Amino acid sequence: MEEIAFTMQLKPGVAAEYRRRHDDIWPELTQALHAAGIRDYSIFLDEASGRLFGMQKRRPGHSADALPTLPVMHRWWAYMADLMETNADHSPVVTPLTRVFHQD
Repeated sequence: MEEIAFTMQLKPGVAAEYRRRHDDIWPELTQALHAAGIRDYSIFLDEASGRLFGMQKRRPGHSADALPTLPVMHRWWAYMADLMETNADHSPVVTPLTRVFHQD
């Protein structure tokens, strides 16, 4: 499996709402992520800075790059845009991270 990691940034004071919305993630979005080959997806929060750290595993032959074309993804981004730093299309500002160490 391919493993990727990235950061995103929350706006101040919205961590509880961000968690609540993810606790109630839409089944349609969960199905889209799964269909795209994403497995074992976690997002962690540095509460002091509001920085989010995301990590996901992707199956070989995944179609995760097509997720931004899906209507459900655009609806989710719009739903979350008031909580985080976003691009003009409401997608979160994502900073990819480079792996520098791995122990299996």
